[in-house]
Amino acid sequence: MRAMMSETPGGPESLKLMELPSKPLGNGQVRVAVKAAGVNFPDTLIIADKYQFKPPRPFAPGHEIAGDIVEVGEGVSGYKNGDRVIGMIGHGGYASEAVVDQGALLPMPPNMSYEDGSAFTMTYGTSYYALKQRSDYKPGETLLVTGASGGVGLTAVELGALMGLKVIAAVGSDEKMEICRKYGATMFVNYAKEKMRDKVKELTGGNGADIIYDAVGGDAFDESIRCIAWYGRLLVVGFAAGRIPSLPANLALLKSCDVRGVFYGAWRAREPNEARKNFDELLKWYSEGKLKPHISMRFPLEKGAEAMNALLSRKATGKVVLTVA
Repeated sequence: MRAMMSETPGGPESLKLMELPSKPLGNGQVRVAVKAAGVNFPDTLIIADKYQFKPPRPFAPGHEIAGDIVEVGEGVSGYKNGDRVIGMIGHGGYASEAVVDQGALLPMPPNMSYEDGSAFTMTYGTSYYALKQRSDYKPGETLLVTGASGGVGLTAVELGALMGLKVIAAVGSDEKMEICRKYGATMFVNYAKEKMRDKVKELTGGNGADIIYDAVGGDAFDESIRCIAWYGRLLVVGFAAGRIPSLPANLALLKSCDVRGVFYGAWRAREPNEARKNFDELLKWYSEGKLKPHISMRFPLEKGAEAMNALLSRKATGKVVLTVA
C-alpha cells in the first residue's frame, strides 16, 4: 500500500510518500480500498503534534475516507466485500487502503460519489452536532457563521438554512459571498471591508445574532461576542485563525449569553448511537438532493502536502479532497 506518512512533527512538507505492507485485520475490522480522502484543518494540526490526539509515529493523517471493502475480518456483520463505504478513522486516510473498525463505517447512498463521501463526515457531522445538539435553535432565529466559505463553515450555512434559520455568512471576499449565497445564506459580512460587529447589528436591527458558529477564533471570536443577541449562544468550533481567544466574562454577563464548546469527536465517542442517528438524517438529506458538499480542489494522493497548503492558505472554499488511483 501507498501512504503519505508523518515521521516527525512538522508542516505539510514533512509528509513522505511511502510503500508499506498491508496491516493485518483485527476482530470487527474491514479493509477498505481508498478511492478518495477528505483533507481537513485538524489534519494539519495532528502532524504538528498540536491536536488533542497524538497517534504513535509513523502514521498517515486523514480522518475521512470513501472506498470499497476488499476484505472482511472476523466478527463483522452487515458489511461484505464490494460494499461502498465511508470510513471515519481519526487518522490513516492519506493512503491507498485503510483498516477500519466496523463501528466507524457508514454505507454510502447509491447516488453518492466517492469524492462526496470523503468530504462528508467531519464537516457535516461537526456542523449538525453543533446546530442540533448544542445550539438550542428555533426556526426563524438568526445564525452567524464565521469563516462561512470554509469546510465546516459552508456546511453550517447549508444546514442552518435547511433547518429554518436566517443565515448571515461572514467571509473575506465578495467571491466567497456568492458561494455562501448558493448554499442558503441571505445576509453577508465581508470582514475585509467592514467591521463584523457593526454589520451584524445593522443586519439584525440592533438585536445581534441568536446563534454564532465560530470555527475561526482569534479576532472573529472577539467580534462575535460583541454582536451576540440577548440569550444568544456562541458555539466554539475551532481556531483556524491560530489564536485561541479569551472571553471577558463581563460581556457574557451583559448579554446573558452562553459560550458553548463543540468537540464533535469526543461527543461521537461518548454518544455513538446519537451520532449515528445524526448521520442517518444527513445521508437521507443527501439522497434527497438537499445536501451537496462543495469540493473546490482535488489533488492526487502524492500531492497531499499541496492539498494541506491549499487549505492553510485559504485558497480553497468548502472541501479539499485527495483522489487515489
